[in-house]
Amino acid sequence: MSESELDEMGPVDYLVVEFPAGQANFRGEMAAELAVLNEAGIIRILDLLILAKDADGTIEAHEIDEADEANELVQLETEIAEILAADDVVHLAASMEPGTVAGVIVWENLWAAPFASAARRAGGQLVATGRIPIQAIVASLEADELNEGE
Repeated sequence: MSESELDEMGPVDYLVVEFPAGQANFRGEMAAELAVLNEAGIIRILDLLILAKDADGTIEAHEIDEADEANELVQLETEIAEILAADDVVHLAASMEPGTVAGVIVWENLWAAPFASAARRAGGQLVATGRIPIQAIVASLEADELNEGE
């Protein structure tokens, strides 16, 4: 990937979706939603990985193209696939419970690419990012409702 192509990229995010042993489902609704986002030009899938963490903590990582149950996801990966290094895999697996399987998704936020590129051209750089879990928003709204009732 050229320097100019990198300069035009949007922010890159990842997430890990964990399943109990024997209950991983990488087909169906999740795959369909990723395809919709990808086809709409909202995101670009950069890497898809399946992690398995044994009861003893041993980690196995497989690229999505090695998994029989995820054929429809393979076509979503771009030429930038396999950007996660071995250290990244260990770090991501640290959040998993022993005996579970997880899907890891790394994507570029295409919707934010023009803003990110403009910020870089203006001399700015992204120094922090974060997510607010929906559970935290619900808890905050519930707390506000309780305070209004007092």
